[in-house]
Amino acid sequence: MLKTTLTFILLIFSFSCVFSQNAADVNENIPQEISDGPYIFIEPNNLVEKTIVDGKVVSKILDKNAFDTVFTAETETFKNVKNIAALSDIHGQYDLAVELLKNNKIIDKNLNWNFGKGHLVLVGDIFDRGSKVNEMLWLLYKLENQAKKKGGKVHFLLGNHEYMVLHQDLRYINEKYKTTSTLLNLPYDKLYSNKTVLGRWLRSKPTMIKINNSVFVHGGISKDFLAQKNFNIDEINDTMRKSIDRSKKEMKSTNFYDEYYGKKSLIWYRGYFNDNLQDTEISEILNHIKSEHIIVGHCSNEEVVQLFDGKIYGVDSSIKKGKYGEILFIENNQYSRRMLDGQRKPFTGNAALKVDID
Repeated sequence: MLKTTLTFILLIFSFSCVFSQNAADVNENIPQEISDGPYIFIEPNNLVEKTIVDGKVVSKILDKNAFDTVFTAETETFKNVKNIAALSDIHGQYDLAVELLKNNKIIDKNLNWNFGKGHLVLVGDIFDRGSKVNEMLWLLYKLENQAKKKGGKVHFLLGNHEYMVLHQDLRYINEKYKTTSTLLNLPYDKLYSNKTVLGRWLRSKPTMIKINNSVFVHGGISKDFLAQKNFNIDEINDTMRKSIDRSKKEMKSTNFYDEYYGKKSLIWYRGYFNDNLQDTEISEILNHIKSEHIIVGHCSNEEVVQLFDGKIYGVDSSIKKGKYGEILFIENNQYSRRMLDGQRKPFTGNAALKVDID
């Protein structure tokens, strides 16, 4: 929870001094004179805020109660939710994501919660590629607390890129964050370690949730994954949370790594798009998990898509490119696409799909 006025001031400050990048030009060279942060480090008796302003590190000592430092996992199954919105794979494209959320009235012009008792689901992959990952995380952190006060919810599911960064796989980080790491004299993954506010917050997040009759997960649920264990959302999420601070070497010493991080795992599976599955196979998966729909990200398309007559929905609409994005709305169990400008459009049937592999 945002606990003091100071917290809001910090958030406003971080947004006002962030490095400005044209969302459509994601490949431009990032200059050394950057602004970034804040990063809040947890010390025994206080908190330390580190912010980069025009290439200079500014440090402040904060009261130990300025931010929450203990985050507990909440229930991951929800019923009787009338309004749900879902998108995924923002990949640091903060400006485009904000435009999409504003135009679809999830947030207001001041970036505050505007979705009432609705549930907003981020189906993984905030991290990597773009230059405004930290800004997006802080926005979700703020919205999460604002939504609770209004009876709504923000759900941030961890995708493969969250787990990659937390396990020190930094292949896809933006050049800006290489500079940030140099200036703060820390590897990028340590900026989200268990000794930081956002790091602890991330470690409380689920990999999968169920709302009404829909399961949300970044990659998907494969027959192979279901064959190896009982399907229990709370237990699976707990297992994934505990794996964050396990070494790859330890996890690879058994079949655990292949089950939870392999190609058929919840965060990496692409089978709904790539494996020519039959409708009966999808129905078997849904029967097994006692759900009617699965909503996934991970596989990039030009729009929000439906597959298998609406049993599967893909919400990765290529926001990562910084040019366009869509959002899935579920209103009283009716599913619809919403455009970047807020217009509603029908699904393009089981449209031809283009899947980016990365």
